[in-house]
Amino acid sequence: MRLGEITALEWKDIDFKRGILRVNHKKDHHTKNYQVRTIPMNDMLMATLKKIPRRLDSPYVFQHKSGERFRKIRTGFEDALKRAGLSGVRFHDRRHTFASHLVMGGVDTRTVQELLGHKDIRMPMRYSHLAPEHMRKAVSLLDSHSEQQDALEESHS
Repeated sequence: MRLGEITALEWKDIDFKRGILRVNHKKDHHTKNYQVRTIPMNDMLMATLKKIPRRLDSPYVFQHKSGERFRKIRTGFEDALKRAGLSGVRFHDRRHTFASHLVMGGVDTRTVQELLGHKDIRMPMRYSHLAPEHMRKAVSLLDSHSEQQDALEESHS
């Protein structure tokens, strides 16, 4: 999710039973490209979100002590980077990491596009070079097809 989508996330956008997040337009925030999307949550994200204390006086998942949503997180993010011993990392880099790991895991570009909320297929295509083994596996499928075809021809002989 983009920073604005995260900071605008409300508890009503999370469906723990179905394991999904809904990225919606809000009164004070719209999604990029004005796209509404549904994102499946993995077990780690669901467990992490369930640990966050829920305030009855605020709809936001991530909020100030006053209940208002965060708008800027620069200081907190930079403090977290220092504690982790990391430098030169931007908040947006985690979206690139997410996409890279999906592509290297063999997830198709169209699915990566939908998960990231990219309007143009060319955006997630930037990560396709990270999965040369995925292309090799795709071509190797022809070997098994060829073997099946040979076996079929032999059975008809």
